[in-house]
Amino acid sequence: MKRIAMFTSGGDAPGMNACIRAVVRTAAYHNIEVLGITYGYDGMINDEFITLVPRDVAGTIHHGGTILKTARSKRFLTREGRETAYANLQKHGVEGIVAIGGDGTFRGACDLIAECDIPVIGIPGTIDNDLEGTDFTIGYDTAINTIIQIVDKIRDTAESHKRLFIVEVMGKDAGLIALRSGIGAGAEAILIPEQPTDVSQMMEQFEKGRKDKSSYIIIVAEGDQSGGSYQIAGQIERDFPQYDTRISILGHIQRGGSPTCMDRVLASRLGLAAVEALRDGHRSAMVGIIHWDIEFTPLDKAVKHIRQPNPHLIRVLEILSA
Repeated sequence: MKRIAMFTSGGDAPGMNACIRAVVRTAAYHNIEVLGITYGYDGMINDEFITLVPRDVAGTIHHGGTILKTARSKRFLTREGRETAYANLQKHGVEGIVAIGGDGTFRGACDLIAECDIPVIGIPGTIDNDLEGTDFTIGYDTAINTIIQIVDKIRDTAESHKRLFIVEVMGKDAGLIALRSGIGAGAEAILIPEQPTDVSQMMEQFEKGRKDKSSYIIIVAEGDQSGGSYQIAGQIERDFPQYDTRISILGHIQRGGSPTCMDRVLASRLGLAAVEALRDGHRSAMVGIIHWDIEFTPLDKAVKHIRQPNPHLIRVLEILSA
């Protein structure tokens, strides 16, 4: 294999640049040329290919976002769009692809593989940590640490005014961000899509708990079944008016920032493994990390999962939030 292409797609995640760097440097080590595709599948269709060499990725490991840019492509969902993309890959002599992204990225790769004869290795890059075949995705650790830092600051003002803060975090279909960051931040309650929400029951537990608490933090995943932080706040203000309630929606701040050491190391390991997987003949797999070892999962299996959260984490929350 002499030439591969690489792109980032879907939502950006801290650590993507560390992964790009690892792919470029590993490829150079093996005398493989790397073409970067800007703006994901849209760039593949628009013929936006650039040559990447090690000096192009120098000084990027600590930056958030993605130097290759990213996008979600409606045109790639069509057969015509995929045919144009494949024609551009052929024109540039691309023999294999490294696709960094999440569920939508891998679904697009599966369609491309089914219609075109080209190897693709996926690397899990999403802050949601919601893919099968890996214990952690690139960006997840940075996102939850960002949330904890923010909630620590919110706790300061909450305790100063004896307030209840509802903090909404990302997680439309999965509550992994909310659950782990909530435990780390010492939240009094965590509301996630995987479990039914009973706001009245939650507030009654607060009423039965310690009377000397000077603040309450509720972490809410944006996909919570109750409808979101404003609906929850409205119910609390109506049924429990004694609480001084505030809302803080963190939004896209969770995606940005310098990646943590864990995300940098994870991205570096997965980027290296992806290039060597292409050299070894892997054609349609996601490279992930399970129990700290590199593992491969078929791309069509490494898609977003909806499952019950770790019961041990739920137990930790129930006992330690009292």
